[in-house]
Amino acid sequence: MKFIDWFADGSVYVVDLALACCGVESGAAVPANAPVCEEIPDGVPLVLLVSGTVTTVLAPVVRDTVNELRRNHLIGGVAFGACACAGGPYWDSAGVVAGLPDVGVDADHWIPGCPPELDALTGLLVSSREAA
Repeated sequence: MKFIDWFADGSVYVVDLALACCGVESGAAVPANAPVCEEIPDGVPLVLLVSGTVTTVLAPVVRDTVNELRRNHLIGGVAFGACACAGGPYWDSAGVVAGLPDVGVDADHWIPGCPPELDALTGLLVSSREAA
């Protein structure tokens, strides 16, 4: 798993479960100077983005990954994009779950949109940094 030091100062780390097209959007928001690392120090704020369509096949993997990260780190969860929030345009497809609630994952923040506004993600991360 890769952790992004979003502000390149150790104040907020981000893990992006980039599942579909919103993963491209969230990747575009990453600052050019943000280092990526394999591990993070204990106790630093960790924001988990779930960006994109959650399929029925991926749902258990998403749930297990979120639960593992919550056991080991202080974490805030973000549903990034219409699909992660509520299934997006695919909500009634047999192979797609209707967002994180249907996976049994509670998000702390919801950033809807198709695609979502990158400024909303940046603003959320700035506020996470200030709250820490």
